Amino acid sequence: MFLVAGQVDITRRRPASSCCGLLVSSGENMSRPPECLLRLRRGAPRQRICTLFIISFKFTFFVSIMIYWHIAGEPRGQREFSNLPADVPCPRLGSPTLLSSTPPPGNIFFLETSDRTNPNFLFMCSVESAARAHPESRVVVLMKGLPGGNASLPRHLGLSLLGCFPNVHLLPLDLDELFRDTPLAAWYAARQRRWEPYLLPVLSDASRIALLWKFGGIYLDTDFIVLKNLQNLTNTLGTQSRYVLNGAFLAFERHHEFMALCMHDFVAHYNGWIWGHQGPQLLTRVFKKWCSIRSLDESHACRGVTALPCEAFYPIPWQDWKKYFQEVSPEELHRLLKATYAVHVWNKKSQGTRLEATSRALLAQLHARYCPTTHEAMKMYL
Repeated sequence: MFLVAGQVDITRRRPASSCCGLLVSSGENMSRPPECLLRLRRGAPRQRICTLFIISFKFTFFVSIMIYWHIAGEPRGQREFSNLPADVPCPRLGSPTLLSSTPPPGNIFFLETSDRTNPNFLFMCSVESAARAHPESRVVVLMKGLPGGNASLPRHLGLSLLGCFPNVHLLPLDLDELFRDTPLAAWYAARQRRWEPYLLPVLSDASRIALLWKFGGIYLDTDFIVLKNLQNLTNTLGTQSRYVLNGAFLAFERHHEFMALCMHDFVAHYNGWIWGHQGPQLLTRVFKKWCSIRSLDESHACRGVTALPCEAFYPIPWQDWKKYFQEVSPEELHRLLKATYAVHVWNKKSQGTRLEATSRALLAQLHARYCPTTHEAMKMYL
């Protein structure tokens, strides 16, 4: 179903006409400064100042973006994993039995569109909680960095732990194959030739809608903790706030028209320079068109597609993400999550925040209850 990830040439070449980008190849050229520098020296003082200002601004902008991605692109606690063992003892797990007369439920998908192959503890907890809540479903973790063919998996504690669960399948992600025969194919081919500030989030947004359109099933971000079985949810997504939907959870049938419209909108209104434009804002745009409404307050279900209320998947708004690291009583925890299917932890905000695994913090209690194997590893190695 999923093919081996191929190598993609993303090298950006300067056009030959760019005098600053030419490589010096002869002794004669070595003795002469590039022509563009000569033009800069010959220009008027005011022109030189303007040119230098523009160059400085572009350089500063580029460095700022690189620093941002160095900080935000890699989880701040990722360095802790370099000292962890590569293997973890597996717990005793009962093998689920599926009656022959019962049709197999749809797949549950997780995606890693970067080249990382070392899942952090929240990633592990997400997959474990989904596997425990759906013992009869295939939980498919697609990772772009995994080798294809008969190559063995990288040795890492996270992959070892996820391998303990018989219904978890770790597979390489081939993005060329995923986008083939979809409206996103041309966009993906062109995207490889240009730079954008939110490349990985946008790529993840595209991958999830293509995945569900092609195969159907349930998609979850890797910063969810699943509390209940989700298989009764079909053609459903979650409301993040009264103004916007969110695609961190999606459940759709194969080749559903709503997912097709999402792919067409992705290309038709593409803007990779605005955070969320290709994700939550896209889903909100398409849902409003689907239901012929101007505000989400007007309808939460129409034409077979349902937007569940905030408490279903986003009981704690992203602005209050620190609440996950605060102590709560068991009674308050039950009250907070009684109408919740899965909890979104807002990893973009919370990553790097220290969590004491044995504390009464809300997140620690969720780990202990819904991903106990990951929780034991956290207590042992953090």
